[in-house]
Amino acid sequence: MTITLPSSTPVQSGRIRVLKKGSDHLVGPVVYWMFRDQRLKDNWALIHAVDQANKANVPIAIAFNLFDQFLGAKARQLGFMLRGLEKLCGEIEETLRVPFFLFQGEAVETIPKFLRESGASLLVTDFSPLRQVRSWKEDICKRVSDSVSIHEVDAHNIVPLWVASDKLEYGARTIRGKITKLLPQYLIDFPTLGPPNENWVGSTPSVDWENLISDVVSKGAEVPEIGWCEPGEHAALEALKGTTNGFLTTRLKNYSSDRNNPLKPKGLSGLSPYLHFGQIAAQRCAFEANKVRKVFPQAVDSFLEELIVRRELADNFCFYQPKYDSIEGAWEWARKTLMDHTSDKREHIYTKEQLEKAQTADPLWNASQLEMVHYGKMHGFMRMYWAKKILEWTAGPIEALAISIYLNDKYELDGRDPSGYVGCMWSICGIHDQGWKERPVFGKIRYMNYAGCKRKFDVDGYIAYVKRLVGDIKKRKGEDLLNEKAKELRGQ
Repeated sequence: MTITLPSSTPVQSGRIRVLKKGSDHLVGPVVYWMFRDQRLKDNWALIHAVDQANKANVPIAIAFNLFDQFLGAKARQLGFMLRGLEKLCGEIEETLRVPFFLFQGEAVETIPKFLRESGASLLVTDFSPLRQVRSWKEDICKRVSDSVSIHEVDAHNIVPLWVASDKLEYGARTIRGKITKLLPQYLIDFPTLGPPNENWVGSTPSVDWENLISDVVSKGAEVPEIGWCEPGEHAALEALKGTTNGFLTTRLKNYSSDRNNPLKPKGLSGLSPYLHFGQIAAQRCAFEANKVRKVFPQAVDSFLEELIVRRELADNFCFYQPKYDSIEGAWEWARKTLMDHTSDKREHIYTKEQLEKAQTADPLWNASQLEMVHYGKMHGFMRMYWAKKILEWTAGPIEALAISIYLNDKYELDGRDPSGYVGCMWSICGIHDQGWKERPVFGKIRYMNYAGCKRKFDVDGYIAYVKRLVGDIKKRKGEDLLNEKAKELRGQ
């Protein structure tokens, strides 16, 4: 059982949970195991780790564990993450004078080993609701010395998950009021983070970023990196409020009207990759958005609903429903209606390979799949249509859900995220939705079709847009390959 930390700290006590209580007095260093929140600024977990180290007059180190293609991540996701971490490592060592250790392998082995070797007394971790991460933490609690304490800090949600609700919420309407009531307490600015009082004693690690990134990218080359989104904390802040193309500074005005139009991709915030990898804090995004709320109240309210209520609802689902990626995690009414209609005749049945290659009779669906495969991001409205069609075109809901999660996690830059799991579960299993009029295949799950999309936006325009987009990406890739070949020939 976890308990809340009572002691005085710049981090609100509700944001911290004690996963393991060790010695009351820290005698060894503090280690921050960074995982989900990969940033220097606006990071409650790092703020807590530095504060605890300063109170005990001990040094602090940051540890990051690189898994081998975590949950199917490829070059696209791992390249983006590692390029962001390379920048972060330099900045942490320069501004905080804190060493950054990067390990490869299983965290349940590398983190306890590092704690033993460094003589650490406290491990601080950031929070993730995903069951794999929670399982690692449970294992680590068992593997470390009795004298080591382990604190978990929710640095990802604005209202800490366990404070917002202590149960699985039915939908946005049941959690919205709980979060809104707590926002005045938790939606605050961050304290300034300075270097710790004590310097790290011992060798400072050196990471060969160039070779590491090259190796990881080559292993996951079947899903290549994208060029439209620059990784890192500075790029994230630029995407939020930069003068050239910042969301709050140049594109916010029409957010509430444009965000559901797939032909207006710039109507979206473009922040999801940065939020997923923790290169920017949702709390910073909300804090800055509130500053311009008087100018664009409707747009800011729509943005905060997505950023806070919907994102934190997704974390709530994945935390309190361990089967968050399975039909068993659906509500009983949804499971029943889906199973009742499993044997219904389908107009088309496609294999996973046909879907992955966008080989269906629906040009709109094919366009959305190609946008995801080549661009690394599918428009949010299209994601709903895309997943519902997979339900319609596969042998049953179990296969449909597995394929949608597989494709989402493989190609989306922000795959393997609670919002991604909930998006697939909403579309196929009715999570956070209600029962609708019963129909073949879907049962009472909300239905979407081509004709409905045509009424909402210019379908032919979207298909043409994706065709141009994919053509441009393939052309650039071809030019890059030619340039690489020319370099090789010059070097011979």
